[in-house]
Amino acid sequence: MLYNYYRLKVSTKYFLKLLRARIIKAVGVWFLLVFSLVLSAWSYYYDEITTGAYHFNYPTNFGNRINVPDNNPTTKQGVYLGRMLFYEPRLSANNTLSCANCHKQQLAFTDNRPFSLGVDQVETTRNSMSLANLLWTRKFFWDGRAASLEEQAAIPLTNPHEMGQSLEVSVKKLKAEPEYPALFKAVYGDNTITGDRICKAIAQFERTLISANSRYDQYLSKAYQPSAEELKGMELFNTGPQPEKGIRGANCAHCHGGVKTYLELFHNNGLDSIPKDNGIEAITGSPGDRGRFKVPTLRNIALTAPYMHDGRFKTLDQVLDHYSDHVVQSESLSTVFRGESNDIGGRTLKLLPQEKKEIIAFLNMLTDKDFVTNPEFSDPHLHSTKK
Repeated sequence: MLYNYYRLKVSTKYFLKLLRARIIKAVGVWFLLVFSLVLSAWSYYYDEITTGAYHFNYPTNFGNRINVPDNNPTTKQGVYLGRMLFYEPRLSANNTLSCANCHKQQLAFTDNRPFSLGVDQVETTRNSMSLANLLWTRKFFWDGRAASLEEQAAIPLTNPHEMGQSLEVSVKKLKAEPEYPALFKAVYGDNTITGDRICKAIAQFERTLISANSRYDQYLSKAYQPSAEELKGMELFNTGPQPEKGIRGANCAHCHGGVKTYLELFHNNGLDSIPKDNGIEAITGSPGDRGRFKVPTLRNIALTAPYMHDGRFKTLDQVLDHYSDHVVQSESLSTVFRGESNDIGGRTLKLLPQEKKEIIAFLNMLTDKDFVTNPEFSDPHLHSTKK
């Protein structure tokens, strides 16, 4: 009986020893597997992405007054990380929204809604602006409240009615994903993830969103011959009316002049006598700024309906009707809209139906098909090939 007890005791010890060995072995295999996956992800993202300085490609007539801060130089790996983050839903409180929800590439980085929906299904207070040609921009949002793309990026990320998540929470989420520490190391030299670095990377990507190959650009480079209707629309667009001399014009270039069809100006364009949204007056405190908003680019305008800061106009026809016949007088109405008419003594622009059609024909020339289909601007999470 003593022998049986001893044998049972030895067997139990052997069984426990064997079990412990197998547990240690299993834990070791699990650790090696996880380590291998992390190492593999690190190697994949670090080795496969292209690195080095990013060289912007744009026509010489766009000018070199670009806006790249010294503390955020643009690199190929930085642009790729920014592109990953631009399409990253984990940066939102419910893990379903990314920057791309309100800025869809096929719509020239707008969303075709008067107001966008955030994580709480509450509408934003203003229309989502196109993200084309931000490399030359110095003031962002309809009221110009952000002075850089880096500053701009943080606002929708953390706004409770947009992506609704603090940068601190976003950092924690990205740290838990095996690919991101490697990407941040490739960009910044170490794998530390911070809110500041998130915004800088997104800004790097957004600076590459250059639209410069529309039919208008091709016309300027003598590679496209516009139709008679398009040429007449272009002439009207760039001409101010002088009825006493028999010169008809739409006066658009005052706000949308230059090859980029954008001047960094803020105007009250006569939408309301008493604006519901005071525009930049809320920032400057000046009554003269009431109802003034940033002039948006007209690049890809045919793709970015609805129009104005509140998305009130669904079509370009409605926009032309407004400027032709329905500009509302007010104390803060911009001077470029005062007294401009194709009729002597007229109070409104008074464009003819055919002239409106011609101007819209020219505006359609501003659509850049390459911009809205460029794979370098698309969602990298949907592709296995690194850019």
